[in-house]
Amino acid sequence: MSPMSPTPDESRPPRTAAVIPAAGRGVRLGPGAPKALRALGGTPMLIHAVRAMAASRAVSLVVVVAPPDGAPEVKNLLDEHSLPERTDYLVVPGGETRQESVRLGLDALPADIAVVLVHDAARPLVPVDTVDAVVEAVRDGAPAVVPALQLTDTVKEVEPGPRGAPEPVLATPVRARLRAVQTPQGFDRETLVRAHATVAVDGEGATDDAGMVEQLGAPVVVVPGHEEAFKVTRPLDLLLAEAVLARRRANDAF
Repeated sequence: MSPMSPTPDESRPPRTAAVIPAAGRGVRLGPGAPKALRALGGTPMLIHAVRAMAASRAVSLVVVVAPPDGAPEVKNLLDEHSLPERTDYLVVPGGETRQESVRLGLDALPADIAVVLVHDAARPLVPVDTVDAVVEAVRDGAPAVVPALQLTDTVKEVEPGPRGAPEPVLATPVRARLRAVQTPQGFDRETLVRAHATVAVDGEGATDDAGMVEQLGAPVVVVPGHEEAFKVTRPLDLLLAEAVLARRRANDAF
């Protein structure tokens, strides 16, 4: 927009951006390339995650937060793959922790972005309906929105002990009150910026942006997640992701 352009119509929906922190190494997948750059169906997981965010017509900008010294490489990677042309893309160098990387992604957002999604690069197969549901809930007034699934397993709270040793059970939480959270997590921009300015980095920093908003005392709501929005962390997850992707491609062929 030029300096002489009229003020945008306030009846228009606020612009939405997705921030994808992708600066981690992903050690649990073993040695080699950073987890976000591992191939899934012949394409880096990061590209799948970027496409998943850009698939939503609500998302007008995707910001990829690259390893501190890897921004040019990640930008070249995005340039090499076909991405939806209606969406803008930006690559910025990240920090030493996920929390710092998300903050750097927030700092890079244009002033007209009002809704922010934060999405794990290691969740490459999140369906667009889930992305849209999160955006809609923020636009409807929720300061923070988290997609989540009900648990199928009973969960035990234990007293942590040495790896592999028996651990005493402290309690069994009521499963109906528990949810396994996913991403993208959605936020009113001002709320998320305030959370990052207020909640100090402790150790490796926060890995759950909604948890930072909770520390502000602001409400966080949950919307239904999706079983295909799982996080690719271990080799078995990669096999499952390949199977999901193969099924999608087979369905697309008909």
